[in-house]
Amino acid sequence: MMRTDGHLLDNRQTDAAARSDALAALFNPTTFRHLEGLGVGPGWRCWEVGVDGTSVVSWLAKKVGPTGKVIATATDVSWIASAARPPVEVRVHDVGAEEPPGDGFDLVHARLTLVDVPDRERALRSMAGALRPGGRLLVEDADPALQHLACPDEHGPEQQLANRLRKGLLRLLISHGHDLSHGRRLPRQLRAAGLRRVGADAYFPLASPTCAALEAATIRQFRDELVTAGFGTGQDIDRHLENLASGSMDLAIAPMISAWGRRG
Repeated sequence: MMRTDGHLLDNRQTDAAARSDALAALFNPTTFRHLEGLGVGPGWRCWEVGVDGTSVVSWLAKKVGPTGKVIATATDVSWIASAARPPVEVRVHDVGAEEPPGDGFDLVHARLTLVDVPDRERALRSMAGALRPGGRLLVEDADPALQHLACPDEHGPEQQLANRLRKGLLRLLISHGHDLSHGRRLPRQLRAAGLRRVGADAYFPLASPTCAALEAATIRQFRDELVTAGFGTGQDIDRHLENLASGSMDLAIAPMISAWGRRG
């Protein structure tokens, strides 16, 4: 399942759209609240980094209006091709290996992007360096090591199975080079990149139907690897998916850390 561009999950897989939709439903309200707080408005030049859907790009496009610009980049832009109309420009770009697609940005934003970048600190420096003086950087990444359970309230066999599969999933991520503690390091890394007025908070989804939808889509995408690595059988996964579909599971998703700062 490991893609040639370093991403573990392939956006072309059957359940990728469901996973992307669930992530947007869970985290867009938090992302939009932070972007509003940073003052995004008409005429702003924005760089959306590592985008895998259109919701944030479309929101930014409405905010900046016809006098603004939104450059949306990813190693795979098939997800956002439909958004490629003014003020949005879509480009193929690897933030971990290439120079920024311009400079003087009023805003640079990345959500769940750095987890797939081997040299995360270099990518952060690149994003920070692309800002104009006074420009804002908002980076959002999960921190599964802060809360690693699928069911924090483990009160029965269904929850025990969910937690066993989640632990296996996290071990797979580690084997592919993912840093499960990266989210908590963002404030320090933003300061190291030269940003000021750094702040951060966390959002921890719990017991939402969307958490179950995200869990189901993710488990289906990882099914073969989980079985091959011995973290569960096909029957285990089928039973877990049935438990999720019952609507009786109080699922949790790892906390999302949002960190922000300004250049100069």
